[in-house]
Amino acid sequence: MGLPRFELEHAEIHGHRVAYRLAGSGPALVLVHGITARSDTWRAVGPRLAERFTVLAPDMLGHGESAKPRGDYSLGAYASGVRDLMMLLGIDRATFVGHSLGGGVAMQLAYQFPERCERLVLVASGGLGREVSPLLRAAALPGADIVLPLLASSRLLDAGEKVGGALARVGLRPGTDIEEVARGHASLHDPEARAAFLHTLRSIIDPGGQRVDARDRLYLASEVPTLIVWGEHDRVIPVDHGRGAAKLVPNSQLEIFEDAGHHPQLDEPDRFVEVLEDFIDGTEPAELEVERLRELLVSGGERLTTLPTATRKRRASAASGS
Repeated sequence: MGLPRFELEHAEIHGHRVAYRLAGSGPALVLVHGITARSDTWRAVGPRLAERFTVLAPDMLGHGESAKPRGDYSLGAYASGVRDLMMLLGIDRATFVGHSLGGGVAMQLAYQFPERCERLVLVASGGLGREVSPLLRAAALPGADIVLPLLASSRLLDAGEKVGGALARVGLRPGTDIEEVARGHASLHDPEARAAFLHTLRSIIDPGGQRVDARDRLYLASEVPTLIVWGEHDRVIPVDHGRGAAKLVPNSQLEIFEDAGHHPQLDEPDRFVEVLEDFIDGTEPAELEVERLRELLVSGGERLTTLPTATRKRRASAASGS
């Protein structure tokens, strides 16, 4: 018997076409891709995970086969979109697994909808430090909307494929990161995809690096089982971001894949599946109630020593309702 089918399906939410892959049965995993990617970034691991779990992998709006409307492409909007798809498909709670931009979306999901989050898995996640690839910083510059159509032209893409073929013939294959970046880059020939990419990018990155930083809220994940996976050779988002995040989340598990770059789920799929399954087997799903979240917010606010004492006391008093 073969692996579960992990094929693309479609639904309509708020009048927009949403593409997604859904397979398997059992506890739910929601796999969230990165910028310019799509659900097939999980192609090497999704079907295998579906042997034990219900696996949902959407093409987020602006990506893949989903609609690319003018609208909100913030992390919060992406998180709401994933939540709405879960509701449509009858998935109440899940382990959120996010890669790159998807890591930021997964953290936003856990923050906005804690009652739906059983575990959090961050794979080479954005939002954990300032440093990011110069290529992404350059795309945030003014005028990038003029240059991108030229870079995504079919002539240049064909030339890139020929270069890759030449390297293969002499035994030097482009790595997974180059291949995945090229796949994502090819999608930008479409004006709607390009506009969605720029709106997304500029909401999280400026020419100096990442402008969204979730580290000040990671204490809220202290009671959510958290796994952090990173490739040692990641040149898009440095592995030190993962090491730093692990220190901020008590009892989190950090796995560094020594032979991987920015896509450990593609570079080392066997190990990725094994690590993820072991993590789920070894942890209990979180059940974070609203009152407990309030307590964490109060205690976290009290640790923010940069705030004046009076301000911290007012916040704690307001949170407790006294």
